[in-house]
Amino acid sequence: MLQLYFSPMACSLASRIALMEADLDARYHLVHLLTKKVVGDDSDFRGISSKGAVPVLVLENGERLTECAAVLQYIADLKPELGLAPRPGDPDRYRLQEWLSFIGAEIHKAFLFPTFWYKDDGSLAKPRARIEQTLSVPSAHLADREFLVGNSFTVADAHLTWVLLLLRPAGVDIAQWPSLVSYLARMQSRPAVRDAIATETALRKTLAA
Repeated sequence: MLQLYFSPMACSLASRIALMEADLDARYHLVHLLTKKVVGDDSDFRGISSKGAVPVLVLENGERLTECAAVLQYIADLKPELGLAPRPGDPDRYRLQEWLSFIGAEIHKAFLFPTFWYKDDGSLAKPRARIEQTLSVPSAHLADREFLVGNSFTVADAHLTWVLLLLRPAGVDIAQWPSLVSYLARMQSRPAVRDAIATETALRKTLAA
């Protein structure tokens, strides 16, 4: 069975969404990112991944896969018939990688990561000044389409859904981008997405208690 090491409402939420969209069984291990401890057995998470970051997907053969883009692609390819990623040879497969890279680098690492993990001593001014221009890219792309890639839900949508959910607590109101507001509403209406978010929201409250 697959195993996912995650932290509630961290970027690993996209992996949970992908697993649930694919209807794949998995064992989930809750990680406290501040202490780097696996909740349940109090083991050192850095023994699972020296990066100390989620997601970590443990494969059926025991190998471990890290980084959102790689984990999402792997999950999608386990059920190619579902179209969570375009098949090899399809030009849209590269569009998927394009969006996974953009979301991970330009929104997650460039804005969300420093916002939640760094002290605001003035160093956040540049990321905050840039985020509006960054978000204008998916906003324009989604102005006349339902999904990021092709005509159906892919793991890129799981990834973008997560970053849009985190923008409000990061101090960014997406109301200024109507296409992103309607997109997020569509994604949250999907049963797997809705259930994944509800599960992790509840777990986050438990972890904070």
